[in-house]
Amino acid sequence: METILKVDLYGTDVLLEEVGKVIKPYGTGVTISSQSGHRMEALGSEIDEQLATTDCEDLLYLPVLQAENIKDNLHAYQLAKRCNVKRVMAEAVKWGKKKARINSISPGIIVTPLAIDEFNGKRGAFYKNMFAKAPVGRPGTADEVANVAELLMSENTGADFLVDGGATAAYFYGDLNK
Repeated sequence: METILKVDLYGTDVLLEEVGKVIKPYGTGVTISSQSGHRMEALGSEIDEQLATTDCEDLLYLPVLQAENIKDNLHAYQLAKRCNVKRVMAEAVKWGKKKARINSISPGIIVTPLAIDEFNGKRGAFYKNMFAKAPVGRPGTADEVANVAELLMSENTGADFLVDGGATAAYFYGDLNK
């Protein structure tokens, strides 16, 4: 669990903060999170704000991220990915002041060598059931995620995204919250 939080949560946050320091006007970034962060129970606005705004070096000391509050490795991963999405929202406010953009993509299960191992492992039945019941009926592909990333990094898009100049992020984590 500790390694998951250090790599998937802290590592991503360090990257966001460091790139945020040097991002140029009209620069753009995309992080990859996971559907897993959207699948856990609601943590509440107070915890969400802590995950979004706590100083990077203090992040792993939040009560919600302590071992006694984490059920297992899956829960640690879900917390890390929920935090990643919240951190991107908060960073969007900071990057916006530099006229730069940051977005996050939360893909579902993507066909990779690791995922294939999992399909054939102890959680294989869970994944097969999920695919069978999902509207698309299959796992995603790396190309599909890459297409979304390309769309988010381009200047011209053809999809419907929340395009509010970061107002929603600022409502939760920025100046509109005061």
